Amino acid sequence: MEVLKKGALFLMSEECFDNYFEEHNYFDVACFKALLSKGLGLAIIAGSLLVKVPQVLKIFNNKSGEGINLFSVLLDLTAITVHMSYSYVSGFPFSAWGDNTFLAFQTAAIAAMVLFYGGAKAKSLIFCVIYGLLVYVLCSGLLPFKILVTIQSLNIPILLTGKLSQAVTNYKNGSTGQLSAATAFLLFAGSLARIFTSIQETGDNMMIMTFCASSFANGVIVAQMLYYWNKSGTKSAGGAKKAAGKAAAKKTKSKKVD
Repeated sequence: MEVLKKGALFLMSEECFDNYFEEHNYFDVACFKALLSKGLGLAIIAGSLLVKVPQVLKIFNNKSGEGINLFSVLLDLTAITVHMSYSYVSGFPFSAWGDNTFLAFQTAAIAAMVLFYGGAKAKSLIFCVIYGLLVYVLCSGLLPFKILVTIQSLNIPILLTGKLSQAVTNYKNGSTGQLSAATAFLLFAGSLARIFTSIQETGDNMMIMTFCASSFANGVIVAQMLYYWNKSGTKSAGGAKKAAGKAAAKKTKSKKVD
């Protein structure tokens, strides 16, 4: 029973443990919300280990970052890193922000790969070194907390500018290029779930508003994915019909000649 209690206390408070396992009160709404939030948070963290891996693999396999807006990636990385540092320094539960740790490293990898495959190999290496130093300064307490709070308050415009500049690039190109659909859908789902976990675990209005903005911006990218998929599907169908028509016309001509 003691081992079970230790494991359960990782997901819930002692009060909720007593409610569920001693008083058998399974309909406590507050405890249910807290447990759901903790479970969602841990599921998001687990998912974040791989959420941008499809994007990384797509760039690596194609040896190209074509269609990926580097400015957008860097702004996205800034927003993720600042949010991670702010949450860490504020002492929020890891389940409320831990996914940002893995997203930060994966986004940094994407930025480095776009530079590398774009022919700027030296810049790619310099970027990695500078980013590592920046993370250390933000998370070590060297930066005054007041400044970190101010930077966090700028996260919403930074995030929106980054994501929507990618949306503009997609619109201009008439496609989503090397963007990974799996990554886009997972980010959208994760940001939606984070609104709930932020309300439950932190109550920080700045974090809640940030995830609302993130959900909107990720939703725009997902909508573009669906739109360009349907468009390319329609074009393919139209092309196939034209090809079939030409083939039928040729067949008729050859019969007439005979």
